[in-house]
Amino acid sequence: SVMLKIILLGYAHGFISSRRIAKACETNILFMSVSGDIQPHYTSIAGFVAKMHEQIEPLFTQVLMICDEEGLIGRNMFAIDGCKLKSNSSKEWSG
Repeated sequence: SVMLKIILLGYAHGFISSRRIAKACETNILFMSVSGDIQPHYTSIAGFVAKMHEQIEPLFTQVLMICDEEGLIGRNMFAIDGCKLKSNSSKEWSG
């Protein structure tokens, strides 16, 4: 149950990499409190996700739907992952 909590929290924060979730368990206070200060190795996280992916996906969807019903998901940001879009901004000022 602890591993599932860690993974759902990671997904909710946009962490899809098992290495990033494992690092968050070491450095992020939210992950530390949810995990009971247990720091699982990234291979344990990846193995759990690989074995339980069919159960995790619908559960995460349900969590997101409940959060949306409660108004916990903001609607002021839209992100596109992995998509290149043309921009008219100067390379000097863009980052």
